Amino acid sequence: MADTDRNASKPASPFTRARNSAAVIDFDDGVDFAGAQRGLVAQHPTGRIEHNGRPVWDTAHHDFLRTDDAAPDTVHPGLWRQGKLNAVHGLFRVADGVWQARGYDISNITFIEADSGWLIIDPLTAEQCAAACLALANEHLGARPVSAVIYTHSHLDHFGGMLGVTTREAVQNGDVRVIAPEGFMHEAVGENVLAGPIMGRRSMYQFGPLLPFGPQGQVDAGLGKTVPLGSSALVAPTELITATGTELDVDGVRIVFQNTPDAEAPSEMNFFFPDKRLLCMAENCTHTLHNLYPIRGAQVRDSLAWSKYIHEAMRMWGSHTDTMFASHHWPRFGAGDVEGFLKLQRDVYRWMHDQTLRLANHGHTPDEIADELTRLPDCFSTQSHVQGYYGTVSHNVRSVYNRYLGWYDGNPAHLQPHPPVDAGTRYVDMMGGPDGVMRGAQAAFDEGDYRWTVEVLNHLIFADPEHREARSLSADAMEQLGYQAESSTWRNAYLMGAFELRNGTIQLGRGGPPGLISGMTGEQFADMIGSRFDPTKCPLDTLSIAFTITDLDPDEDSLTHCLTVENATIHHDTDRTASIDAADVAVTLDRAALGDVIAYPERLDDRIENGSVTIDRGEQAILAALLGALDTFISPNLVEP
Repeated sequence: MADTDRNASKPASPFTRARNSAAVIDFDDGVDFAGAQRGLVAQHPTGRIEHNGRPVWDTAHHDFLRTDDAAPDTVHPGLWRQGKLNAVHGLFRVADGVWQARGYDISNITFIEADSGWLIIDPLTAEQCAAACLALANEHLGARPVSAVIYTHSHLDHFGGMLGVTTREAVQNGDVRVIAPEGFMHEAVGENVLAGPIMGRRSMYQFGPLLPFGPQGQVDAGLGKTVPLGSSALVAPTELITATGTELDVDGVRIVFQNTPDAEAPSEMNFFFPDKRLLCMAENCTHTLHNLYPIRGAQVRDSLAWSKYIHEAMRMWGSHTDTMFASHHWPRFGAGDVEGFLKLQRDVYRWMHDQTLRLANHGHTPDEIADELTRLPDCFSTQSHVQGYYGTVSHNVRSVYNRYLGWYDGNPAHLQPHPPVDAGTRYVDMMGGPDGVMRGAQAAFDEGDYRWTVEVLNHLIFADPEHREARSLSADAMEQLGYQAESSTWRNAYLMGAFELRNGTIQLGRGGPPGLISGMTGEQFADMIGSRFDPTKCPLDTLSIAFTITDLDPDEDSLTHCLTVENATIHHDTDRTASIDAADVAVTLDRAALGDVIAYPERLDDRIENGSVTIDRGEQAILAALLGALDTFISPNLVEP
């Protein structure tokens, strides 16, 4: 077979066609599609949002969904339907004085008319998308300055576009209030920095923004179409909500808050507008089953607390709510509709929690529980908003198990498994060598057992990553699994795996988290350095460096932080907890310079020459020794060694 044929996408197999045609989609399409289109005011004139001539977002990528065509063989019918709903885009009226722009980022941006300007909820992921949506609102609703911004939670797609709607100076000068839940900064920075390189890489698999768009490629991301490829930043909040029941007047708009930590995000909040009978459920309630663990990687979420927070919101505000909206998807309209929606959302997270622990206490392993709980009870089957277009019951129940019991299933055979390359080599040898593995894998593929095909061939690929036939057959099997997946994230992951098995790993370059640098504390910089430090590359057994970081907030943080290397480990102190006068080297710089030399140690000389890094005391070579021992991360492989 020619390489071009081997690397090409394949059509749906007879097994995939049969599986997808058997899927039962029994929803009232009139309700969801009417809700998604209700209140349309205007649409972006082109649907294309650019940055330096490069598309950040383009609604035309998903024009193939804007037809009356039935789901093709290569897409699960439920996901096709969800993709069509998420392809609806525009500026929509939600309630009196409240509008949302949807379909121009993976998340929604909400505009509320306040006394002196716009109160904005969640300024999206990318600055360019947020700016385009603000321009759309100003053009069609009347131009207003931005007077306040609320971040519902600590995920990037709900704060990253902040500089598209305001400036750092406006916030620092007190012209724009920025309100967020308690713990926001710690979680926003921590999740995206320490595990940022691998999490960003895995996000490409979860959301699929680099896949071709179309029925054999990227169709949807469950919560929205995909993630934008623009610039993001972090602007720190000016005030935090620390307790449920807190009430604020935000530029004439009365709001009551409910903290919901460790539900959909470690730092998150719902809130209610009593004068509008309007409830915002952040990302705790959306039109899909959500993740208890996103496959990009994150802390496992607390499904029991999640369910209880929804119950609490219903008890606090349910009887006073006429309209409910969220950070993704379209609103719910009418008290009865809102109540029914919240009840099912509440109950699906509680059901997964309780049934997982019931089976775990019987001794079932995570894989056994996932296999047994493959379907939700019939009471959930007629409502699309609890189906697995984003999260799945399968990986959610594994997550519940992991939250309580960790990675180990109790079987000592699993205490110390061989790493993938060693295990792959041993499996291949025991299965009669590569030819024996290929015969078995091909037989499984021919029978439509694509899961087993992928599992078996994974061992051969890790034993011999250059085995073209194994890569090709595994890619073909992953592709069919992607076509069959109801979950957008599973589809995207399988199709990205197939793409990289056929074409090699996509190289995204390296770097630090520049958009988040301005929000990092001195301690977080120390933690970032520690997570990159390879003691085998450091020529000195011990060293200490005092960093004076000039743009830290002295009211919130020490300006000077001392890093010590001892026992192959990084340790951190501030000038408030220890004397730093004895440090080997004293350095002055700002956060941008520090982040740059952490990500690009080779730039140290240039930074010293241009004055952005100053050596106040000691030898530059000691600082260079530390920076030279920091790893850089470039697109790690996922489907091969």
